[in-house]
Amino acid sequence: MTPHRSAARRITLAATAVLLSASLAACGSEDDAGDTSSDGAGDGAGTLTVLAAASLTDVFADLATQFEADHEGSTVEFSFGSSTDLAEQVADGAPGDVLATADETSMTLAEDADVTGDIETFATNVLTIVTPAGNPAGIESLDDLDGATWVRCADEAPCGKVAAAVLADNDITAEPASLEEDVRSTLDKVVSGEADAGLVYATDAVAAGDEVTAVPIPGADSEVTSYFTTVLDQSEDADLAQEWVDFVVSDDGQAILETAGFGAP
Repeated sequence: MTPHRSAARRITLAATAVLLSASLAACGSEDDAGDTSSDGAGDGAGTLTVLAAASLTDVFADLATQFEADHEGSTVEFSFGSSTDLAEQVADGAPGDVLATADETSMTLAEDADVTGDIETFATNVLTIVTPAGNPAGIESLDDLDGATWVRCADEAPCGKVAAAVLADNDITAEPASLEEDVRSTLDKVVSGEADAGLVYATDAVAAGDEVTAVPIPGADSEVTSYFTTVLDQSEDADLAQEWVDFVVSDDGQAILETAGFGAP
């Protein structure tokens, strides 16, 4: 990734100075009191819009809870979906403060449109098989997908590209019943019982908990998914957006990501 010219974004968000006007003197003159003291209330206040890969839905909600607690008055709003779709939207000028993608290719779309700042790699993930709870179809490996009703992401989505690579690595030619828009749509088909199995990220299996049974794929770590994030040029609060990115890559942010099943960048 080519770094962008955003040194200002690296400046930690300072507490906002409160300008106090002095009382009018009897002669009608007015003095400004430059009291820069602050009790911390309102520090980092504002609303952030984060556009993020669907596989980040749960963990980014957890990150937002901590971020909002640390930045009184701040609110983090999300738009989750396919990384490719989100990158194309911001490249076309769609509003937003932060972009987080599940692959480098999608982030490059935004970078080539000159709407990104410094780009950070913040997590990794691997593919796994999930089945409805209890694995009623007895799916034990990729070979068992032949003859089963199974689903995966469309090729345009990062999870679809990884799925296609893993299937090719294992010489699997079975065709899915459907190609889903993103990884959460794929997971939903399995949770609802519409599919015997689905190929999703390991973290999606963690997020689904008892609703699914996870079946690891040997060698899946040869096709690792990396996650990228950046502050967008169209951000209306680039400083607060940079605070979010800094938190995601910090030790505290990484601990939350690790708990959710993500690997280190």
